[in-house]
Amino acid sequence: MSEHRRKPPQPEGGGRASARRAAQRPGRGAGPARDVPTASPSGPYAEPPGHGGRADARRAASRGSGGRARGAAGAGAGRGAGRPDKRLINYPRSDKSGWQRFVPSWKLVCGTALGFFAVVTAGAGIGIASVNTPDPNKAAQAQNNVFFWADGTQMVATGGSMNRQIVPIDKIPKSMQNAVIAAENESFETDKGVDPMGIARAVWNMAKGGSTQGGSTITQQYVKNTYLDSDQTLKRKVTELFISIKLGVSEEKDTILAGYLNTAYYGRDAYGIQAAARAYFGKDCKDLTPSESAFLASVLKGPNLYNPDGGVGTAATPEKNTERAKERWAWVLDREVAVGRMQKAERDQFTEFPKIVDSEQARSLSGQTGYLVDTAKKYVMKVTGLTAEEMARGGYQIKTTFQKPKVDALVKAVEDTRNNFLDEKARPEYDTFVQFGAASVDVKSGAIVALYGGPGMDKKYFSNNADTLGVPVGSTWKPYVLAAAMQYGTQNSHGQGISADSKYNANDLTVINNRDGKPLRDASGKPFKQKNESTYPYGYVTLNEAMEKSINVPFAQLVFDVGHNKVREVAEATGILKDSMNPNNDASFALGTSTPSAIRMADSYATFAASGTHHDPFSVTSVEKDGKELPGFGAPKDQRAMDDAIADNVTKVLENVVDNGTGTKVRKLGFTRPAAGKTGTTDQNKSAWFVGYTPELSTSVALFRTDPNSADKKLISMNGVGGVDSIHGGDIPAAIWTEYMKEALKGAPVKDFPEAEKIGVTADASGAPTPSPSFSPAPSPSPSPSASSSPPVSPSPTKGGKPTCKPWELYCVPDPTGGTNSGNTNGGPGGIGGPTGSPSGTPSGKPGRPGGTSWGTSMGTAG
Repeated sequence: MSEHRRKPPQPEGGGRASARRAAQRPGRGAGPARDVPTASPSGPYAEPPGHGGRADARRAASRGSGGRARGAAGAGAGRGAGRPDKRLINYPRSDKSGWQRFVPSWKLVCGTALGFFAVVTAGAGIGIASVNTPDPNKAAQAQNNVFFWADGTQMVATGGSMNRQIVPIDKIPKSMQNAVIAAENESFETDKGVDPMGIARAVWNMAKGGSTQGGSTITQQYVKNTYLDSDQTLKRKVTELFISIKLGVSEEKDTILAGYLNTAYYGRDAYGIQAAARAYFGKDCKDLTPSESAFLASVLKGPNLYNPDGGVGTAATPEKNTERAKERWAWVLDREVAVGRMQKAERDQFTEFPKIVDSEQARSLSGQTGYLVDTAKKYVMKVTGLTAEEMARGGYQIKTTFQKPKVDALVKAVEDTRNNFLDEKARPEYDTFVQFGAASVDVKSGAIVALYGGPGMDKKYFSNNADTLGVPVGSTWKPYVLAAAMQYGTQNSHGQGISADSKYNANDLTVINNRDGKPLRDASGKPFKQKNESTYPYGYVTLNEAMEKSINVPFAQLVFDVGHNKVREVAEATGILKDSMNPNNDASFALGTSTPSAIRMADSYATFAASGTHHDPFSVTSVEKDGKELPGFGAPKDQRAMDDAIADNVTKVLENVVDNGTGTKVRKLGFTRPAAGKTGTTDQNKSAWFVGYTPELSTSVALFRTDPNSADKKLISMNGVGGVDSIHGGDIPAAIWTEYMKEALKGAPVKDFPEAEKIGVTADASGAPTPSPSFSPAPSPSPSPSASSSPPVSPSPTKGGKPTCKPWELYCVPDPTGGTNSGNTNGGPGGIGGPTGSPSGTPSGKPGRPGGTSWGTSMGTAG
């Protein structure tokens, strides 16, 4: 044979025959695919592979079927590494080995990105084409909000049509346009209607389940304003995005800006710039000054927090809102200068906050209606999360807890007392600015059945005195200190609750010790001495007697023996809000420097009346929208605030206050039902309270003096009001309480309070003498007379040593032992607690107390 016809020698263990044998013998195939050379095994330059043994065969067999296919058999089929894959998408990549098989090629990456972009573009195009641009006229539609009394009869319908009037851009002053652009969207004139970063933040927050964010551009906010439903959903956000993009490329900027200013909500039920100009300044928007424009641009940040009228929540008081509005107003003007929309010289002209007119909407709600509607609206927004803007759009049917007969009775009680006691023409320097606030709560449910918020919003008094904070409650706070002592005990009771028979030093100007037993220090560093309302040397008295006469010193010491935080816990459990409590751990905390509202005080005392069961106050029982009832408006679930024995013992002590102490005017005016309550009068006679309850109703009455038109609403002393030197909780407030409660409970069956079981240990304060003979077994009365519905009785002989009745002491009942049972409403030698030294009644029978010397209470308040 010639050389060129001779077959080249086959490598040992290789060749096609070997491949076929490997394919036929699964246990003895060639090595794995990665060992197959990239050149053809039959090529003349192929290096002979190693001999395949049984171990190699076993390793090949151990690989999966996919591995075997790409192994020796795959080598013969031509599908090994290095061969191009015929699949449409070569992934995982067949031309790579190891981890590189899963690294996409640049073609795959580019193709995928291009495809995704095409899909998104097509989807966005379809979405933009399918949405309609907003119509501000359609967005102006609204309905009434209808409020009903508790019996289902209609109280009032508010709203009707949205307070909006569309005006063209040429009627909106340039100053308003500049203020809004500078404050909210500096790039408005150049952007495309959306802010990609703002959208990304909103989507990310929603994906995390966090708070949603509104549109960050004027265009997006304009789109948002046209939706009568404000559901914060992803679907709605996407729809807004498409509309904003469409507007950004299809509408003129002037059209968008005019649309936004005509649909935005400015507070005071005003939608749109024209309505806002009328609502706040009583003028057309074309006549707005740059300063007024800056204010309206400030309100757009959030009317609930920037409308000087106030809003919903403790952070939205008129005072706080006014402060925020002034800061924002100044910032907007400065911002206009910073972005080149106002000259510095023009900015310097605006140094005074613009004057705002009274609310026309509030003036339309006369008498108590405005306060009732305001209270119910706030409750609805609290339960549902609705904004003031959404409430203003209307359509809600709201049934309240307010009972018209009781509201009328409370109004009559206040106005009768006001007309009989005050004479603003004769005593303008004293009798002006005197304010009344009251609330009445159902003991068994917490429903607010009546309130008195002031003379009326139609009379330019917009603050709701029944729901206002900032008026110290005086000695009506002392029951919380006593309740905490009964529940937690004192440092002298070794962890056991104490009884009201425990004795404390009650002498005037007694040094108060802290929890370490060391004297408190005043501002000068000297030991602090607590002042009473009388200099009478009481010595050691029981806490029951201290409450009866509203003596300051025992409670100033007791709060340190119990602990301030324990008292706060008790007060909060009964419904007092933390924000209204004095945060300082001082002696005056025990004497009523905290400032809960009348509603909260009535609700809190209802917890004592209900034997320790607390119900949150509520004013709405049902709300309907479009024929569907909204959830969440059942009566709040009751909660156990304290043991029933503690609550009933507090009630027993407060019954004694009404029968024999500072609240005896209730009995003098003919109230015969079982009643418990506490008087309160604050330092410098700036406020006076009476909070009391029967087994059915709990009612609080507050009297204070402040100029409603002043910037700070500072409290003014009531010394001299009504022609008397001082006013106390046992005077005017107790008289109003009694007149109202007699009418409110007319015809209702008489009920008794639960009988209080004996609780606690007698733990006298440090320095107390050994038990007196009054504690020896004898058939004599208890040192502290128990409460009853009968007329006041003389105190037990253990209270002797007090001065006999003076001829001018109208409420003094002679004590056969030589002392007195001072039933006067506060103050005086009997130590009842008001800031006067010598109280007396008026010959005319008017409530109040002429004559006497005014006392100033150091670091505290009194009964």
